[in-house]
Amino acid sequence: MAKRFSYYDPHSTQPFRISRSKVQLWLDCPKCFYLDVRLGIKRPPGFPFSLNSAVDALLKKEFDVHRENKTTHSYIREAGLNAIPFQHENLDLWRNNFKGVSCLHKKTNFETFGAIDDLWLNLDTNEVIVVDYKATSKNDEVTLDAEWQDGYKNQMEFYQWLLRNNGLKVANQGWFVYCNGRKDLDGFNNHLEFVVKMLPYEGNTSWIDETLDRIKSCLERDLTPLSSDDCNYCKYVSEYKAVLD
Repeated sequence: MAKRFSYYDPHSTQPFRISRSKVQLWLDCPKCFYLDVRLGIKRPPGFPFSLNSAVDALLKKEFDVHRENKTTHSYIREAGLNAIPFQHENLDLWRNNFKGVSCLHKKTNFETFGAIDDLWLNLDTNEVIVVDYKATSKNDEVTLDAEWQDGYKNQMEFYQWLLRNNGLKVANQGWFVYCNGRKDLDGFNNHLEFVVKMLPYEGNTSWIDETLDRIKSCLERDLTPLSSDDCNYCKYVSEYKAVLD
């Protein structure tokens, strides 16, 4: 059984649970990751994205109706896919933020996990398609081109990797269901309207094994790594210390 204590103990022989979001934290800033996972000093929490969570929950309900009926959602048809929502006995578990899809990475003894949004089944290839819901509100058309959206791509790839390690035949191409809240209407009138865009993404999971190896090496040391050059949290601490000095 994997160790659920949140801090990493180099002397423990139990598998250590590490989430997809912690792997992303290491990619963003090794120092913040080390302070969090090894020393238990976490970044200040951000504000909850309550409206995004509402969109996520409603989309899941909507697609679950099609899952039960084995029918194709209009978004899937409009994307030109011959697919239906994928049925699996572990889907609810895989969607749970505290459990998710998990697998043991034997080389590092990490029990890696992450919670998916949805899965579709390509009826032509019999491959499982990883699907992620996103919600925002911006004047420009939504894309995946911004540098900060690399985290979205890493997220998709990590889910693909986890599911393959659970024995599923997973397509390289995943899809983002990107919902953009409209601000060009005359009023609120007790509801929000969205323009929904289907964005395909071709995943490449080749970075994951090496990254987990590097994370393991980082956690085994008694030395805090350097921060990323663009980490705003570390910049704030550095500037605050400079003022005090």
